[in-house]
Amino acid sequence: MNKNHYVAIMAGGIGSRFWPMSRADYPKQFLDILNTGRTLIQSTFDRFMKFIPLENIYIVTAENYKDIVKEQLPELDEANILSEPSRKNTAPCIAYISYKLYQLNPSANLICAPADHLITDDAGFKKVCMEALHFTAHIKALTTLGIKPTNPNTGYGYIQYEQLAVSDNIFKVKTFTEKPDRELAKTFVASGDFLWNAGIFVWQVKNIIKAFEKLLPEMHEVFDAEKANFNTPAEKEAIDRIYPQCVNISIDYGVMEKAENVYTIPSQFGWSDVGSWDSLYEVYEHDYWGNAVKGKNVKIYDSMNNMIMVGDEKMVVVQGIKNLCVVDTADVLLICERTKEQEIKQITMDLKQQDLDRYL
Repeated sequence: MNKNHYVAIMAGGIGSRFWPMSRADYPKQFLDILNTGRTLIQSTFDRFMKFIPLENIYIVTAENYKDIVKEQLPELDEANILSEPSRKNTAPCIAYISYKLYQLNPSANLICAPADHLITDDAGFKKVCMEALHFTAHIKALTTLGIKPTNPNTGYGYIQYEQLAVSDNIFKVKTFTEKPDRELAKTFVASGDFLWNAGIFVWQVKNIIKAFEKLLPEMHEVFDAEKANFNTPAEKEAIDRIYPQCVNISIDYGVMEKAENVYTIPSQFGWSDVGSWDSLYEVYEHDYWGNAVKGKNVKIYDSMNNMIMVGDEKMVVVQGIKNLCVVDTADVLLICERTKEQEIKQITMDLKQQDLDRYL
């Protein structure tokens, strides 16, 4: 394995569209939602262990999740678990690991990947990552993995790319588009030059730092001012000073949409962000009537295309329902239209405003 290859697994999100299974104190990256015996973060860790040295695997997570990470990934050195004092989206998260690694190894070549995505073709994923690492080792490029779309999904961002390859299966990015409506998504898929944005990035840390310096100069200044404290006992105090000064911004909006040296690799490795009940339904095993069911004591009558996730201790009977999501936890029962994922996010916001945080 190449000692200059690193990965930062981003594990600080709360998965609000996956409520009520995903909770603020125990979000979906720490759950075995696919019934595989491994949680999403464990599966992500296993995947990178196949081609990244163990000592070069880092987890960036929220301070209150650090103990969960230690429990679920006992083989990882505690020094490789980085705690963010507050949630400020992906740009500060990526800045933290990038400035830290640059002090350790100026030649570091870094993959940044979410902890809670599903990938079914590990060999295909490794192949694409190695292609990206080889490319970024030789070119001053910011690279993102794009997924060849199989349907006009409105839950993903889209990447438009130039049709002339700059290297084998590597293309320059033309535009990024946030989640489109259904008609626009259909147009994107039909055109053949758009990809789903998987939120998986590859670059040399020195090149992403240059991008921060140019495109997010205020963020660059606060991280650069504290660089001598990274990888020392003073690092935590430095981060506690840095984060209140950082804007809440994604790496896509802050850097990728504005930078000129952005490239993509069109990929197919069985990817899903499993970001909502509907996306989980798409990857879950279905019965003859299209129902996806987790729970040992579920009886279904005259019902189709439902997502049903309940505990094993309770008998659940459904009759005459279609295209619904039924999720039963110890303290919350959710019944909603399966495809209305944005409404679930709104529900959690409403509960917060009504001081019902104990259910979040």
